[in-house]
Amino acid sequence: MSLEKITELSRRYGADPAYVLAGGGNTSCKDEKFLYVKPSGVTLAAITEKDFVKMDRAIIRDCFSKEFANADEREAFVKRMMAFAVVNDGGRPSVEAPLHELLPFTYVVHLHPALINGMTCGKDGKEWCKKLFPEALWVDYCDPGFYLAKVVFDACKEYKAANGKDASVIFLQNHGIFAGADTPEEIDAIYAGIMAKLDAHCKAAGVATELPETALDMDCVMEYAPQLRGFMAEAGKVATVVSSAPFAIARGPLTPDHLVYAKAFGVVADAPARADIDAFKAERGYLPRMIEVPGKAVFCAGAKKTAADTVLALARNGALIEQIAQAFGGVNYLTDAQRSFIENWEVESYRSKVAAGANASLTGMVAVVTGGAQGFGYGIAQELAALGADLVIADMNVDGAKKAAAELGAGAGGFAVNISDEAAVEALVRDIVASYGGVDLLVANAGVVRAGSVKEFDLKDWQFVTNINYNGFFLCTKHFARVMSKQNEATGLWSDIVQVNSKSGLAGSKNNGAYAGSKFGTIGLVQSFALELTRDKIKVNAVCPGNYLDGPLWSDPVRGLFVQYLEAGKVPGAKTVDDVRAHYERQVPMSRGCFPADVARAIVYAVNQKYETGQAIPVTGGQIMMN
Repeated sequence: MSLEKITELSRRYGADPAYVLAGGGNTSCKDEKFLYVKPSGVTLAAITEKDFVKMDRAIIRDCFSKEFANADEREAFVKRMMAFAVVNDGGRPSVEAPLHELLPFTYVVHLHPALINGMTCGKDGKEWCKKLFPEALWVDYCDPGFYLAKVVFDACKEYKAANGKDASVIFLQNHGIFAGADTPEEIDAIYAGIMAKLDAHCKAAGVATELPETALDMDCVMEYAPQLRGFMAEAGKVATVVSSAPFAIARGPLTPDHLVYAKAFGVVADAPARADIDAFKAERGYLPRMIEVPGKAVFCAGAKKTAADTVLALARNGALIEQIAQAFGGVNYLTDAQRSFIENWEVESYRSKVAAGANASLTGMVAVVTGGAQGFGYGIAQELAALGADLVIADMNVDGAKKAAAELGAGAGGFAVNISDEAAVEALVRDIVASYGGVDLLVANAGVVRAGSVKEFDLKDWQFVTNINYNGFFLCTKHFARVMSKQNEATGLWSDIVQVNSKSGLAGSKNNGAYAGSKFGTIGLVQSFALELTRDKIKVNAVCPGNYLDGPLWSDPVRGLFVQYLEAGKVPGAKTVDDVRAHYERQVPMSRGCFPADVARAIVYAVNQKYETGQAIPVTGGQIMMN
């Protein structure tokens, strides 16, 4: 029951950004023999009962009774003992597991709320803690690890001797709070009481507990975000850059989390240039993750969208802590020695690597799939996401696009677009640049079909197909190429536009002139755009799938092509949709329809092939072959 309760408590606090950012903090529960503690690399918001690491409490307590010649010897011993203490096959226990054992309560919750860290990072935080929370224990900053646990152990002994009871609340300077209690309700009461008292203190001091609302300068975003993807690139891969309305980023290191995830320091420049980034790296030995353009925007970079979002969350959190700290005498930054310890600490390196995610072949790539909310487009998006790309689903069906993005997971986004409407395409590109910094791959997949005899085909249907399939590709290429060009100039890398065409773009299609004509035409565009855009380091290719017979385009019982072709008499002798399907399967030497995975592989080939542009690649099971 305790494990069930701590899981519910962890997920609730973990999902609340007022208490937890970047999965930070940790929780535990205990019985007489075992401590169950959150592992490193698992977020509180998503933790399950089986994630908690089961540890032998007696082994942990033995670590506090031994004496060591120096801190390094102690750390090495305790690291070994912590491994021995793990009973189940769980993950790596939180480095703060010994601290959870020190508080003799069933439940312990360690969090880093900005409101609390405004006090713990304040120059006068210790004095204000004594005034506002006289029964709490304050521990001056010391480096994380078992040394911190030993300091807290000694402080807890002194506290109990002086007060006749155990400390249930421990404030760690520049590091948040530990709260212990025997019921979840008591934990909630502790946190609610502390937050309310701090909020009232800030109000009395005239200090706001939220960042002021400001407006994002989109011209600034369009100018600098694509360039910054290149300026802040590492290991030959561009960075993902997210944009935010302006705020004053922290001017120094505040907590371990700010150092690990956001590097604590950033660049402040009215017109950020490569020279600013290079100078920062020369001074500090690493690339910045935060760029502030005062009064216009803040840009945050990461290897993937999720990492960049985490940097932004920590950047905003740091700015808020600096603001709140004004109610506690101003900001107390970590010293250079403290900063150096955390930056080189193996445990934090582990956390940072876990947060960065898997290094799949397309990791760090931003891929846009138009018409990706369903059918072929969604199948392609699934394949690209599985290879590590951050997916942007752009579709007229915005609810479907958002649903598809949610299913694809972290890093994916859903946006509305009508690709035949230039204003809508331009707005889409601006939204994507603000959210990702730029685009590495545009999969121009959106398309429509209207079948019928040329003798009876309505002009409005002809124009509808042409506007989407032909004009839409032109509009997408026009506006995405502008961003890609600016981005590629900064990165020195190539971007890709891959148009999802059709076998009907390689050979005529009976009773399907509007569709085939639009596809033949777009191959002409592909070749023409390819010739022009090489100067911008943009490759333009097409993939020409065979029929996706299992997709809604064909199989929809009302508007699917099986129904349309049956009604149009396109298949002589066909009396049912099954007859139409069988006819099309017989046309394929490999005896099946095309799948999204087949097309995705061709798209990835086009991206990986560095010496190919202007091509139309058949993916037809041998039905159509290249001449």
